[in-house]
Amino acid sequence: MNLHEYQGKEILASFGVRIQRGIVAHNAKEAVEAAKQLTAETGTGWHVIKAQVHAGGRGKGGGVKLAKNLKEVEEIANQIIGMNLITPQTSAEGKKVHQVLVAEDVYYPGESETSEFYMSVVLNRATGKNMIMYSTEGGMDIEEVAESTPHLIFTEEIDPATGLLGFQARKIAFNLGLSGTAFKEMTKFVASLYKAYVESDSNMFEINPVLKTSDDLIMAVDAKVSIDDNALYRRKQYAEMRDLREENPIEVEAREVGLNYVDLDGNVGCMVNGAGLAMATMDLIKMAGGEPANFLDVGGTADAKRVEEAFRIILKDPNVKAILINIFGGIVRCDRVAQGVVDAYKNMGDAMKVPIIVRLQGTNAELAKEIIDNSGLAVESAVQFQEAADKVKAVLA
Repeated sequence: MNLHEYQGKEILASFGVRIQRGIVAHNAKEAVEAAKQLTAETGTGWHVIKAQVHAGGRGKGGGVKLAKNLKEVEEIANQIIGMNLITPQTSAEGKKVHQVLVAEDVYYPGESETSEFYMSVVLNRATGKNMIMYSTEGGMDIEEVAESTPHLIFTEEIDPATGLLGFQARKIAFNLGLSGTAFKEMTKFVASLYKAYVESDSNMFEINPVLKTSDDLIMAVDAKVSIDDNALYRRKQYAEMRDLREENPIEVEAREVGLNYVDLDGNVGCMVNGAGLAMATMDLIKMAGGEPANFLDVGGTADAKRVEEAFRIILKDPNVKAILINIFGGIVRCDRVAQGVVDAYKNMGDAMKVPIIVRLQGTNAELAKEIIDNSGLAVESAVQFQEAADKVKAVLA
């Protein structure tokens, strides 16, 4: 579950991480009031107006701008709120901006120069350890830094059994070239950031940039956070932060009926039981000359109701030209799935406008094939993987 910047910062602040303070506004009037409040609380004279969408690269798309007075706050908020923000991480249509974060200006003059760093905490699946990735090149695309200057990216792996050790936090501060007060501030920042990552059950915390201010404070100027969906049952305070407007509406609907669905850009809908089989089925579709339109795992209870719900979800995508159902009957019986497909097809009537290929293998597979073949419906059955691939290829042609 992705969070907005302001939500990620709320979590960081709750664990003692210093953040760039800000107030969310839903219209220009609220933005002006937020700016006035920030000036009273922080003394900031300038304000940064940031679009709140689930995507990086907002500045490149015109979603982050500096306002030097209240008139500019109002004008910029009016420009950003309601726009379709297009960034390198959005679709060509972009994402509609419903709210902005009015934040304090933290690049104020002082005794030393400001510095920007990159820092993220993720799980290194190859080693089974958490990893802090960091760089002196903050404020830039980390992918570009990794490609052009990989020696400027450092990593520190943390054993979950021991947690972050003091020397590791100090090593990070040292590698970032800090000393004195800034060094001590960075070690505290790293420790608090890691604690926030672990205790919020996050998949990722990315801060770009981490700022060393002119008076040697260390703070998070941005926050890109993803919470593990599987942990939300015990993190209900974070579950309430979910913004469904930022998510694919078909995926939201599928989740509400208990289907594991991911929307893709292809032309062949998939209905499968089991994630591994789903991945193999998508490979099968590509080998047959098609492109998978979705990942859909119906689980182990592929009865008529569940199959019908899956059909309706898949057919919401206008790009779908065919549907491939690929079920392995280990726990579930193939004949029950076949009957579910037939019943669902009949219930949906005219809504079924694309060819359907059904491959059922496992318990009672032969009986299942008979049910499909004798249904009188425009549904083709297959037993072997290659047979299913050939039939997909034929209907696409």
